[in-house]
Amino acid sequence: MKICQVIRPLVSTNRIPGLEHKHLQVVKDGSASAVAVDAVGSKPGDWVICVGSSAAREAAGSKEYPSDLTIVGIIDHWPPQGENA
Repeated sequence: MKICQVIRPLVSTNRIPGLEHKHLQVVKDGSASAVAVDAVGSKPGDWVICVGSSAAREAAGSKEYPSDLTIVGIIDHWPPQGENA
């Protein structure tokens, strides 16, 4: 699992059938950006817990689901690095 921050939604209207109508979010993990399937309804600015690999496919709904990063939780309180808790 990793902690990321949601940057913005990603809209893709032309998708393979397996992606159905899942929401996609651009997330940032340090300095790297990635696209994650949003299984919990996060919004820009939220700090989230993401899972990858086969856990991402299962969290998105199925082992056959084409995802390698899925948002599985919204963190209630997360101070950015350098700030005290």
